[in-house]
Amino acid sequence: MSRILVTAMPFTGHVAPMTAVARQLVDRGHDVRFSTGSRFRSRVEAAGARLVPWRAAPDFDENDLSTTFPRLLGRKGVQQLLVNMVDCFIGTAPAQVADLTSEWERAPWDVLVADETSVGAVLFSERNRMPWATVAVLPLNLPGPAGPPSGMGIRPGGNPVTKARDAALRGLVPVISRPLTRAIGEAERAVGLRPSGRTMDRLVFSPTLIAASGSPSLDYGRSDRPPQLHFVGELAVHAIPTSPAELPSWWGDLDGRRVVLVTQGTQNIDPEDLVRPALSALEGRDVIVVATTGVAGRDAFPFPVPGNARVTGLAPFGALLPRVDLAVTNGGWGGTIAALGHGIPLVLAGGDLDKPEVAARVAWSGAGVNLRTGTPKADAVGAAVDRIRDERSFREAAVRVSAELAALGGAMHAAELIEDLR
Repeated sequence: MSRILVTAMPFTGHVAPMTAVARQLVDRGHDVRFSTGSRFRSRVEAAGARLVPWRAAPDFDENDLSTTFPRLLGRKGVQQLLVNMVDCFIGTAPAQVADLTSEWERAPWDVLVADETSVGAVLFSERNRMPWATVAVLPLNLPGPAGPPSGMGIRPGGNPVTKARDAALRGLVPVISRPLTRAIGEAERAVGLRPSGRTMDRLVFSPTLIAASGSPSLDYGRSDRPPQLHFVGELAVHAIPTSPAELPSWWGDLDGRRVVLVTQGTQNIDPEDLVRPALSALEGRDVIVVATTGVAGRDAFPFPVPGNARVTGLAPFGALLPRVDLAVTNGGWGGTIAALGHGIPLVLAGGDLDKPEVAARVAWSGAGVNLRTGTPKADAVGAAVDRIRDERSFREAAVRVSAELAALGGAMHAAELIEDLR
């Protein structure tokens, strides 16, 4: 038995896949602790792990980030991404190190496993000269000698002109990353390390092991990846309700109908961005639309919905996805992989953070339509839905990606890779 500490930034999209890995490690007989925000206690304990709650680090609410990080108030797009990275992911790192140090002094561990935004785990490991493993829960932002920088929503070049473009963009990364590099340097100094001058993408990935959610088809089929990288498919596990009482009252309305899922995930969930135009586009069609608000218990939108729409806070995806024919989504990585894992083609409206990158990757795989905006018009959503309905290639590609994801082993494979570090 090994003593394993798992860390994740306290966002549902990070904690869910990491608790799936933790559950596999527990089932294999290991002693597992999980460092994250206190709001995830029940999820951590359901996985069989023990919560190590953030204490020095701010125990923030992912649905109210601006209360803890006021510079985020009113920001979207690139500005939101920059402030989020500097204030939330990097700025909290020294306090994360303090929490990890306290736990280490109380009870050391044999293996540290971190999601790729847990900067504090990296700094702790480097300060104490310990290896760590990365579980990548976002679209892989790993730099390489080819292709454009990840996050830009640009496909790798396939000819001399586009390859030269990619090289020029890679050369710009240190310039455009200066605010992040400065913040990383400040965090390094705060924990007693010499500033390294590294960009975020060169800091957070383990040189020993990277177990990455997703698959080669969702990574542009790149061949310039390092040997410590292993794709593991879908990590999150979606529970299936055990009784009809656990399902929404409208569940029977799905029987015998084509079902379209509409979701903006759990971050940036203003329904005016995507949900409202999608509901308008699907109104009157011979489908049942299941639309999520992104907040547990919030089962309504602040506007009337069409008669063919059913609204829920957080859908019971384990039971719902096998019944879904098509999904309209803002491109949250976990939800995208879950849908593709069921062979569901996608309409993607990726507007900010990592969403444009997700949309570009899915479009490259052939499994979806990229609307190239986070705030599409209803007509654009409707046209994309019609394309997927009329062109078999989208569904065929989604089925191919589903098979690839399933073959990669998921959380069980990630746990096996982590065990090999002992």
